Amino acid sequence: MQNVVGSPKIMKIGILGFQGAFVEHQYRLEQLGVEAVIVKYPEQLDDLSGIILPGGESTTIGKLLKSTGMMEPLRNKILSGMPVWGTCAGMILLAKKLENDTISYLNVMDIVVKRNAYGTQIDSFETDVLIPEISNEEIPLVFIRAPYITSVGENVKVLCKVDGNIVAVRQDNMFATSFHPELTENNSFHEYFYSMCNSNKFTKTF
Repeated sequence: MQNVVGSPKIMKIGILGFQGAFVEHQYRLEQLGVEAVIVKYPEQLDDLSGIILPGGESTTIGKLLKSTGMMEPLRNKILSGMPVWGTCAGMILLAKKLENDTISYLNVMDIVVKRNAYGTQIDSFETDVLIPEISNEEIPLVFIRAPYITSVGENVKVLCKVDGNIVAVRQDNMFATSFHPELTENNSFHEYFYSMCNSNKFTKTF
């Protein structure tokens, strides 16, 4: 895969490293020549140009965000403009509202999310979809106990639907997907998030 950065480690993109598929995201970013940082402490947020919230168990990750004192610093960074990408559980963390649930976590993205909307582990599936915002070719999408979005605010751009369900959205500096691009061999989504970080006022180079 082409190195989209040009010279390695021009910026640092974090991946929340409490639980879930953070190593896979790290590998994808490093393929693009980005310095990928596993983030577990609030002070690490200050050196980042963007952050990925990976898939995993949203309840577990949410509890760890609170117990480590990272919930509010991360929320404040996102509200201040730091690019963020939530995949699967990460999308749940970003949502302002969860369907049939009074709990919310970061409460920053104007979306309503239904947990485990596609069923259990045995209902996981893969499909190929053309998403013009991301690529001019079809991209493989991997869904694992995936949520989907049931409602979006007026400032949220819907990027992709599968079977009529919203599975990818963008709102300003926030990006969310129901599926797991890090589990495929395609780097299109990571290139897209890199471009978000690269064009953002929050970007820091090293």
